[in-house]
Amino acid sequence: MSSIVQGHCDPAFTRVREAFEEHFAEGRELGAAVAVYAGDRKVVDLWGGVADRRTGRAWQADTPCFGFSCTKAVTAAAALLLAERGAYDVDGPVTDWWPEFGAAGKDGATAAHLLSHQAGLPAFARPVSAEEAADAPARAAELAAQEPEWTPGDGHGYHALTYGWLAGEIVRRHSGGRTVGAFVKDEFARGLDLWIGAPDEVIERAAKLSAGRRTGGGTDAPGTGSPGTGQDVLTRLAEAYTDPLSMMNRSLNNPHPGKGGYNNPVVLRAGWPAAGMTVTAPALAAFYRDLTAGRVLRPDTLREAVRPRVSGPDRTLLVRSSFGLGFMRPSQTFFTPRAGRESAFGHTGAGGSVGLGDPEAGLALAYLPNLMGDQASGDLRAYRLTQAAYASLS
Repeated sequence: MSSIVQGHCDPAFTRVREAFEEHFAEGRELGAAVAVYAGDRKVVDLWGGVADRRTGRAWQADTPCFGFSCTKAVTAAAALLLAERGAYDVDGPVTDWWPEFGAAGKDGATAAHLLSHQAGLPAFARPVSAEEAADAPARAAELAAQEPEWTPGDGHGYHALTYGWLAGEIVRRHSGGRTVGAFVKDEFARGLDLWIGAPDEVIERAAKLSAGRRTGGGTDAPGTGSPGTGQDVLTRLAEAYTDPLSMMNRSLNNPHPGKGGYNNPVVLRAGWPAAGMTVTAPALAAFYRDLTAGRVLRPDTLREAVRPRVSGPDRTLLVRSSFGLGFMRPSQTFFTPRAGRESAFGHTGAGGSVGLGDPEAGLALAYLPNLMGDQASGDLRAYRLTQAAYASLS
């Protein structure tokens, strides 16, 4: 094993180790970690490189990293657990438990619309600061009063950041006022190095994000570069991202994280429920391990949650996306090897991170880098690792 990469890899999963080492050898990584479970057996737990470019601090076995939109899957699981317990009806009106949400023509919205990017609220109507974003009830109230971009249910568009305060309000209103982070820790992540709202000691030892060479792409856009993604599509994405009036730009960049970007302690402490999780790769993989094994949600709940509710052109991302209730399904925003295209689910995050579960294959995987990849030119690191994991199973 190369001196850069450390940790454990089952001999049957050597392909994953080789792909991970190649990324470092090719200069595609600064620091990163990847973890894989086959059933309940942890078969890959690898890390390497530099956690903080400025100080040279090395990535350790327990180094947490900001997970961007990988957070959405965890938030969705929290909301779905409450539905499973009978707290609310996923397909019932939001106004049954959040009367104010019916303002401005949104009275027909269901919780399923909130969880599947159909709510018509992909962006705030005004600039929101990182400090304001820390007040989750206020941000939810602001979205409840806001006029939608489209009638809820009449199409879908990625709610890059607003998703968290919409889905998070489901959790807050049905869990005695708990934040998503508190509910997750209480209910299914107590023993995991996973925080949606990190304490200061976790922030101090977390990996620091570094910008890679970029030609466009979103602050929190899922990866869109893949085998078969045409250059015309990539150009269109880059143009939309730089247009301040585009839905993509407004969705991905507001609230703005402020000084230090997503290394800003204000953001890390707040734990935005759409993009605010700090986590280790083994912990994120363990979340998917438990989810696919029926230890977070009942198997029937999970099957319904990953059933595609929307598939097709995404009004925000301008490519084809597919979502269940909070979980991505294989599409142009969640590239999955052929072996997992019918059964895999999960969520990508900005810069290249991913969490994935596949109940049929018995696979759970997480990958977290701190060198931000460039979605608009094609960041395939997570895809290569996932492909290697599936190949190892066979």
